[in-house]
Amino acid sequence: MVHYRWAILQADSVLDKFREQHGDYPKMFEDMIQEGIATHESQLSVSLETFDVRFELPDFLDCDGYLVTGSRHSVYEDLDWIVSLAAFLKRALEAQKKIVGICFGHQLLAHFFGGRVGPCSSGWAVGVRETDLVRIPTWLESENPCQSFNLLSSHKDQVEELPDEATIFASNDFCPISGFTMGENVMTLQGHPEFSKEYARALMDYRQDILGIDTHARGVTSLEQPIHRSEVVSWILNFLTGYNPEKNVE
Repeated sequence: MVHYRWAILQADSVLDKFREQHGDYPKMFEDMIQEGIATHESQLSVSLETFDVRFELPDFLDCDGYLVTGSRHSVYEDLDWIVSLAAFLKRALEAQKKIVGICFGHQLLAHFFGGRVGPCSSGWAVGVRETDLVRIPTWLESENPCQSFNLLSSHKDQVEELPDEATIFASNDFCPISGFTMGENVMTLQGHPEFSKEYARALMDYRQDILGIDTHARGVTSLEQPIHRSEVVSWILNFLTGYNPEKNVE
């Protein structure tokens, strides 16, 4: 069995009113990873550490991988902690560490490494979104690769232009750059594999005035569709561990 140490870089907190029922973001990610480990094809054990990057960053680059969470903030806001986090991730990449960026993390890795992020002219994306796989990275290869997947979304900003070294692997009509890679060390997703439908619904209801009646209604209706959380989590684990499903088929 191979052991890994991963750090969750927490860029926001769940609102107090939702935390008792849904947990904070690190707990969502921990549950997601533990669920994935329980069904993963390879034998692995993982220890997880959390750093609330609004207040602290890791002192050392001693973890195998780093997962950057979502945030209510925009990556282009003039906040010291966002700039410091980007600088830390630059050092982590130079040290050949694995980095997974989710939502805000996805946008941060684009914005600070040569791409561009801005508010979507179509407004908010909420609820379940179907996304196409436009490329099959090695960590999700299989005998019968899927062509699309569903994830929960909650964002207004999105990546508008990729860094030069990045390659799209996931896209949809609303958010053409829904996932990208940078070499062998960066994987990003605009969607939220860590979210539950119950938490997504609570967020939509809380933001109903901001979203508008139509966007809120479409988002709530979309929750009737399935999500592919377990599949996406297996891709994240494959990426972080370097596991290739195709090469490991006996």
